[in-house]
Amino acid sequence: MATQEKKSKTTKTEGSVTLRIRVRAYENKILDASVKQIIDTALRHEAIVVGPVPLPTEIKKYTVNRASFVYKNAREQFEVRVHKRMIDILNPSQKTIEALTNMNLPTGVDIDVKML
Repeated sequence: MATQEKKSKTTKTEGSVTLRIRVRAYENKILDASVKQIIDTALRHEAIVVGPVPLPTEIKKYTVNRASFVYKNAREQFEVRVHKRMIDILNPSQKTIEALTNMNLPTGVDIDVKML
């Protein structure tokens, strides 16, 4: 019988660096505008961009009593939604990393950058 080699699904070349950027915001319009700005900056410096990948929205719900003493059944519900996107930049150059760190983004946008 002939033996078959098992091929791994992901082939990672040595020396390849990937920047994984996770962007979070409360408003999706501001989030999409900042993601577009990040992608335009990366493409301007000839980097390979994968994404943006929409991640699940976190929904935090809070229930409070309307009255402080009586009317226990009268309650209000509030929720906070956190929208998230993920962008991968493959083999970024030093100019690309410098341009991304010097970028000004709107208030309320949280960025998490990891090198893989």
